[in-house]
Amino acid sequence: MKPQFGSWDYVVIAIVLAISSAIGIYYRFTGGKQKTTKEYLLADKNMSVGPVAFSLMASFMSAITLLGVSSENYTYGVQFIVINLSYGLFTPVAAYLYLPVFFKLQATSAYEYLELRFGKTARLAASLSYTLQMTLYMGIVLYAPALVLEALTGISKVTAILSVGIVCTFYSTIGGMKAVLITDVFQSLLMFAAVFSVIIYAWVDKGSLIEIWKIAAMGNRTDLLNFNPDPTVRHSWFSLLIGGGITFLSLYGVNQTQVQRYLTIKDLKRAQQALWLNWPILTALSLCTSFSGLAIYSRYSECDPVVSKQINTADQLMPYYVIETMGNIPGLTGLFVAGIFSASLSTISAALNSLAAIAIEDYIKPLYFLSTKRKLSENSATVQTKVISLIFGGVCLAVAFLAQFLGGLLQASLTIFGVVGGPLLGLFTLGMFTTVANEPGSVTGLVCGVGFAVWVAVGSKPPVPLPTSIEGCEKLFNVIVNTTSSAASSQPEKSYLWIHRVSYLYNGVFGILITLIVGIIVSYAINKFSKKPQRTYDPNLFVPPLAKRLREKWGDSIHLNSIVAGVSSENLKMEKNDNGFS
Repeated sequence: MKPQFGSWDYVVIAIVLAISSAIGIYYRFTGGKQKTTKEYLLADKNMSVGPVAFSLMASFMSAITLLGVSSENYTYGVQFIVINLSYGLFTPVAAYLYLPVFFKLQATSAYEYLELRFGKTARLAASLSYTLQMTLYMGIVLYAPALVLEALTGISKVTAILSVGIVCTFYSTIGGMKAVLITDVFQSLLMFAAVFSVIIYAWVDKGSLIEIWKIAAMGNRTDLLNFNPDPTVRHSWFSLLIGGGITFLSLYGVNQTQVQRYLTIKDLKRAQQALWLNWPILTALSLCTSFSGLAIYSRYSECDPVVSKQINTADQLMPYYVIETMGNIPGLTGLFVAGIFSASLSTISAALNSLAAIAIEDYIKPLYFLSTKRKLSENSATVQTKVISLIFGGVCLAVAFLAQFLGGLLQASLTIFGVVGGPLLGLFTLGMFTTVANEPGSVTGLVCGVGFAVWVAVGSKPPVPLPTSIEGCEKLFNVIVNTTSSAASSQPEKSYLWIHRVSYLYNGVFGILITLIVGIIVSYAINKFSKKPQRTYDPNLFVPPLAKRLREKWGDSIHLNSIVAGVSSENLKMEKNDNGFS
């Protein structure tokens, strides 16, 4: 049985897409009408804390996250929710160490920092890595929910991809960052509505939230006290706090998408407030989505839809539950699907705007100056930025359609997206936290970090789900399941290296550690034997505690090679240009 959408469901989705488009149109014809790159990419730096906080959450809570977190808790239990504590523990690190450096720099591209601290090669390596991972991720974010919704609702994959992709590209291109931020707020509310619809129905169906928890407990899905320090344990307090914290820092500390949102606020203090406010919003949606997985389990605890062949994968559980239980309520299924679409819209719009910023700042402007020896005019930069945003939207659609041919590479692409974050965090950390690091050492560290993390992730051992039952399928679905064919095969388990049995949460940890270790060793060796002239730096390129110490010792500009060599301040020749850098 494949439930179809009703007319009211289509009406709800159409209204959601129309509102998102209308927001883009509104900001195209109000204010400065998106005539400058400052307004188009940074919303004129006059956004308030609330919308930015919601946007910070929505930028990486994609449809994959909503579908994946609910199926994670259904399949493996609720231990995963401990990761929300790591977000709180690492928020002050991002807010008071990394964020002040970017705020003082006030550069549209976060990777401009790397050129000032290291050089053009480091900036280009980082921005290219970001561009590749976000382009692939956009297509996957758009394709994954479309695939699920086609299988379960009758909405064709082509229709879903084109509807979300075109609407998203439209309002992002014409409305700029202001449209992206405001639609993120609207879409965040729909994401909460989608998840709440699952929880509320299960609450009414089972009589209480306690009953849902009891059923989950009987299925061994409520264990929260796994403190095993063994890194091969998939989810424990150690892996979730350490690995989750590094993932959070890679996203909220140095990622272009988030840094660009911080800079839409005028002052540092309010930007830090937005980051702090993001934590409870992010945690609330994460916890609700996690509990929705238990709510779904409360219905299917005696007849798993995957094993009984009602659906193909666990990622289809949430949409299947909504249609199977609430499909007869006019408009409610449409509201849920609108929430899933909104999760994709918010993530893709964030990526489009950030990729446009990277392209104009890191590629177009440097190439234009190199060829003409003149700066690109403001009008030309604004027009080209909008065109680039439109082009990336087209690329996003193309990748989404091509994703159906990727097969196993789909999971590999998602894995690469995760493992690039740790090494990039390591690259920024080398620049901000150390005075030893130089460009050759740091870039070498980045390459080694990405290579090692990818090797670990690609060869990793697949997880083993908790047991499920099919004994109640005849009662629930009026079908008899062949228990023999449904049973797992007893093939011998493949032998994995220890490193490939380590939890996937440590991929980013490996990435940052290898980047830091290799970066420092190579940099120290080069500093010790190199005859190259010294470079002068502004102390503001370092985290505030280190910057303060360096400023007290060396003044407003410093020779890093001199610090490493221990040369006295009397022998330093200070050079400084108009921006404080030379």
